[in-house]
Amino acid sequence: MSTKKTLNVAMIGQGFMGRAHSNAYQQVNHFFDTNFNLYLKVICGRDREQLKGIASQWGWAETETDWRKLIDRKDVDLIDIGTPNNLHAEMAIAAAEAGKIVLCEKPLAMNVAEAERMVQAVKGKPNLVWFNYRRVPAIAFAKQLIDEGRIGDVYHYRATYLNSSGLNASRANTWRYSKATAGSGAAGDLLSHLIDLALWLNGPITELCSMLKTFVPGRDVDDAAVMMTRFANGSVGTFEASRYGTGNRNRNMFEIHGSKGAAVFNLEEMNRLQFFDVNDPSELSGMRNILVTGPGHPYVNQFWPPGHVIGYEHTFVATLADFLKAMHEGNEFHANFEDGLKVQGVLEAVEQSAAKEKWVALGR
Repeated sequence: MSTKKTLNVAMIGQGFMGRAHSNAYQQVNHFFDTNFNLYLKVICGRDREQLKGIASQWGWAETETDWRKLIDRKDVDLIDIGTPNNLHAEMAIAAAEAGKIVLCEKPLAMNVAEAERMVQAVKGKPNLVWFNYRRVPAIAFAKQLIDEGRIGDVYHYRATYLNSSGLNASRANTWRYSKATAGSGAAGDLLSHLIDLALWLNGPITELCSMLKTFVPGRDVDDAAVMMTRFANGSVGTFEASRYGTGNRNRNMFEIHGSKGAAVFNLEEMNRLQFFDVNDPSELSGMRNILVTGPGHPYVNQFWPPGHVIGYEHTFVATLADFLKAMHEGNEFHANFEDGLKVQGVLEAVEQSAAKEKWVALGR
């Protein structure tokens, strides 16, 4: 008989992230030895007919179209929010006040004020923001190299997130392209990922200067966001996020240049990390292209044997596994709502800088 505790899960959202999260709940115990059995109790969405098919495909026991009915259910332990951004705060706060474990998609909120209320609501309760790229093995390996001092003193942090989604006219009327439902455009959608990774890998940002650009007349959110930053560690950064990066499908990329080495990552080649070591002999000096599938790499023992690549979906599985481990051990998980608030603070500074056309200081 299993001694694992069963957690009844409710998923709010039936779109792209609803499917990604559903897969993680189904797969996590296939790859990781967690202390929980996850029962996919109920999935909630607005399209009842589509919802039935999704529930059947992904193994949800029930469907619901009114999220409020989930909040007070005694047979729901965990609520996962994968909805348009304007619904995050109300749902998360209600779920937290009902004593639920709360997981939420990024960006955490529409603004800093909402994010602060959300952080207060989940205090003392397990919580998570789905900044899943932290669990890409190659990125986790980059973090390991940085923490080991292999990069040295950082001089430059350079990040881009480019895709071509803006070229798809069918998406123009979806929620991600409306300020009322998304809060922002490329900034909240794409730049937020870059910011979270930068804060995790390179530390706090102290100042920034930004520009926002909308290419489509009449649209009320940004299509592209560009910013320059100063970090607390003395390095400088440049960031660019665009839905009009023609020719790029999902180019989430960063470069870190330091006194001892450099690291380069591109999500379109997510199993690889480029690394440069200044201590290599001059005749062998060059950027190494490392296949981060083991041996000796993060998560190598959880997925496939060395040399067998993994995919986007595995980042959600690993995120969930680490969250369940932290919860079982009584440890704080990252990225959590406080991390989401930090990202929200940078996003708000980006909007302020773009509006004022000047540098903005953070955390002062």
